[in-house]
Amino acid sequence: MDLLNMTGQLEEAERQRLREISQVAQREVRRQSIGYWNREEFPAELIGKLAELGLGGLQLEDSSHLLRGLIHAELARADISTSSVVGIHNELVLGMIHELGSEQQRARWQDKLAGFEAFGAFALTEPEHGSDIAGGIGATAHRGGDEYVINGAKRWIGMGTLSDFALVWAKDEETAQIGAYLVESDRPGYSATKIENKIGLRGMQNADIRLENVRIPVANKLPGATSFAAANQLLMQSRAWVGWQAAGAMMATLDICKAYATQRQQFGKPLAAFQLIQQPLAEIAGNLGACLSMMCEIARKQERGKLRMEDAAMAKSTATRLARESAALGRAMLGGNGVVSDFEMAKVFCDVEILHTYEGTYEINSLIVGRALTGVSAFV
Repeated sequence: MDLLNMTGQLEEAERQRLREISQVAQREVRRQSIGYWNREEFPAELIGKLAELGLGGLQLEDSSHLLRGLIHAELARADISTSSVVGIHNELVLGMIHELGSEQQRARWQDKLAGFEAFGAFALTEPEHGSDIAGGIGATAHRGGDEYVINGAKRWIGMGTLSDFALVWAKDEETAQIGAYLVESDRPGYSATKIENKIGLRGMQNADIRLENVRIPVANKLPGATSFAAANQLLMQSRAWVGWQAAGAMMATLDICKAYATQRQQFGKPLAAFQLIQQPLAEIAGNLGACLSMMCEIARKQERGKLRMEDAAMAKSTATRLARESAALGRAMLGGNGVVSDFEMAKVFCDVEILHTYEGTYEINSLIVGRALTGVSAFV
């Protein structure tokens, strides 16, 4: 249900593309993703179906930011893990190669990435540095002749165990300059270990990566990534994308709860007949409407090239907070059935917890907004 007629703001061709993607996601991803989620397994077959829709190269399309955002929302509506694979692949890997890479790097990787024939990993956070990574990067790069030698550790790296390469952010030992280096995963000294037992985004494979004297050609350094400011620009856009994921999570919550409320019978009538059910449904719909309105304005700012760090931070923190509230309402509405993944709500509930934390925690993004409002930073 398009409560605010967001799709009405799209051109007809874009509306048709969104409908097609939504239909495939609901028919061939939504229920099929549950098994992958339960097993904590990468949904390769589902990603293959999305490759046929051209979603490996969404970042390179000449389409509106509103369409791209609504596509990410529709993917999250079907499965948040799958949407994370598509989003990170586009926003932080393909987008980084396209914007910051060399002609040689684009020629080698861009087409393969766009077809989901190759995967990359965005390797920024570290075991000892998460929210403070801007000033705390421990990974190092040392130039020796026509090679760089990379050392360090990275943590929570999406697709780290499956990627063909990692885009490793490291500090030059001689200049102390932060840069990004394309490190192929088959190079000696590179290892990636899957992080097990996550409560959410279980289809997305996160990894601990170790780099021990990994040697790469000088040509593997990304020429456009010459400071942490380049990473910040990428993260700003990806935070806006997580806002769309949160909208998709609320769409899923509303879908699941409406269906359950109308089909489930208690005390001789459907749950939908009870005031205690209709009120949370209305709250979920209101949270979704508020989120979509905000994200639509974010898309307009992106179109004009006017998106600011505090805009993206507010979108990410507010949307994920509303998604978290909505998922809690939805899980409670399903009672006992709300704690098993078979009924989908438990899966959404757990996945939303990850949205609340990744791509900049809720708290850090709130402080970015607070800094913009007051002119005073509450963190370094």
